[in-house]
Amino acid sequence: MVDWTQSMQQTFEYYIVDPGTWKEVRRIDTVLSSNIDRDATTDTLETATINVTETLGECYVRIYLITIQNGITEKHCLGTFLVQTPNLSFNGYRQDLSLDAYSPLVELKEKNPPIGYSILKDEYILDNAYRIVRESVRAPVIPPELEDNTKKLKDDFVANLDENWCHFIIDLIDNANYELRLDEKSQIMFAVKQKPAAMKPVYTFNDDNSSILLPEISVNRDLYGIPNVVEVIYTASRHNYSARVVNNNPDSPVSVKSRGREIVHRVVNPNMGGMPSQLQVENYAKRTLEELSSLEYTVSFSHGYCGTRLGDCVRLNYKKAGIEDIKAKIISQSITCKTGCQVTEKATFTTNLWR
Repeated sequence: MVDWTQSMQQTFEYYIVDPGTWKEVRRIDTVLSSNIDRDATTDTLETATINVTETLGECYVRIYLITIQNGITEKHCLGTFLVQTPNLSFNGYRQDLSLDAYSPLVELKEKNPPIGYSILKDEYILDNAYRIVRESVRAPVIPPELEDNTKKLKDDFVANLDENWCHFIIDLIDNANYELRLDEKSQIMFAVKQKPAAMKPVYTFNDDNSSILLPEISVNRDLYGIPNVVEVIYTASRHNYSARVVNNNPDSPVSVKSRGREIVHRVVNPNMGGMPSQLQVENYAKRTLEELSSLEYTVSFSHGYCGTRLGDCVRLNYKKAGIEDIKAKIISQSITCKTGCQVTEKATFTTNLWR
């Protein structure tokens, strides 16, 4: 097992992959450099740029980081990418080609559901999603665990005329609180959506990790629009209920006292089911203010490669920046595939500004 905080030798290897078997068939010796970008807000989750001196055509390429530490050599897969669209340059001695590469999810984006395609009410969400993805891509698809495949559609789910399979699947599994993920070899997985507080950190970045965590770190937050008052008004038949909850916590940076003004969020006729009581409306107002009082922080930092991936939870304990024992979820990542293998990441975490 590599100790990422200690010195080591690093090189990179590249292989052409058979899309039918997902096995490596030939090593590529003409790669000059590469860069990997991962982003949780994009449909295909990750892309890469690979610079070579030979024409590869359209194929899948797998990237490995090779480490040698204490005489032990290990291979760490960074991903498998579908290479397309070469850009050619020539300096009089050799030609350099810059290849755009995409994750296997790009094959989902290239196909559309049949017109009027639908999955009917009460059908299993993940079972249908797994079947569609498996039939639409060549990469391996890891089936969801049987115990996870229990959620059913509450209504018919119909494809829009202008959407591709990727959008359809993302929206479909969102009904089960799931999202698409890729493992280290870019096999497609289904993962439950979780907040950092409910996740187990895969790595901890401390102040003393000077060989891993680089000194520059930034934290962004946006308090604008977070209310400090919630009003709920419910009217049905002869029943009229209202509730008003105010954040007067002096320790809260968004409270009425801290801001010197009220920022009101009003809910009219909330969907509460049945015939609610005054107490239920009051509790609804309290829950709403608590939910809206969550502030999301975005932390940007860089470090040496240590195996973290998109969607992972990491623990940040960087006291110099005022960040102590924080669990954050990685939402974007850029890997520079050269000696040092620097990784630049963004991670998010939330704090409650009321209670």
